[in-house]
Amino acid sequence: MRSISIVVPVLNDAPVLRHLFDDLDAIAPMNAQRIIVDGGSDDGSYELARSRADVVLQSARGRARQLIAGCGAASCEWIWMVHADARIDRSAWCALEEAVSRDGAAWGRFDVRLDDRRPVFRIIESLMNVRSRWSSICTGDQGIFVRRDLLELIDGIPDQPLMEDIELTKRLRRYARPICLTARIGTSARRWQTRGIVATVLLMWRLRLQYFLGTSPEVLAREYYDDN
Repeated sequence: MRSISIVVPVLNDAPVLRHLFDDLDAIAPMNAQRIIVDGGSDDGSYELARSRADVVLQSARGRARQLIAGCGAASCEWIWMVHADARIDRSAWCALEEAVSRDGAAWGRFDVRLDDRRPVFRIIESLMNVRSRWSSICTGDQGIFVRRDLLELIDGIPDQPLMEDIELTKRLRRYARPICLTARIGTSARRWQTRGIVATVLLMWRLRLQYFLGTSPEVLAREYYDDN
């Protein structure tokens, strides 16, 4: 098994981060490096991470900035970027082990499973998975993994306030198509639950369309956070 650095950006995520650590304790081998990058939490996330991670960093707030810091501290051949609210079982870990062992493997992602049991969320997650498989564009919820040398080749994580995952995978797909794992990692459905399903879907479609048409991430970030 090639060793893997697991990079997790956190911001006031103590309850879900505890579950993620429990998942990793149950399935991940000792040669998986755990890196937590805190963006200024005041709920005990930083203290929790210090007790359970291999590397704990503090950085400027923002997922891209935190991922940049975490990936810079990674010492393993592969980097796996995981959200704090991800839920990971043994089948997902085994799928990752198999994927990074393939000849010529460069990068990839997982299918996603939302944590709301209502049927509409099966439709949402299925559309997310099919869309990314068709387009080779992935979101951070899908647990993007990448060879460290390839990440360095494309100058690392894009330093932008929104859509860093979209931009990252746009750059990666120029070098190779992703390994699209059918194994699923769980993630929170809270943004749909909080804003409303239709409003959230329409907002994300609109922002992504604007991004692909050339609107700057800074403008989109203002729209996205103003809408929160």
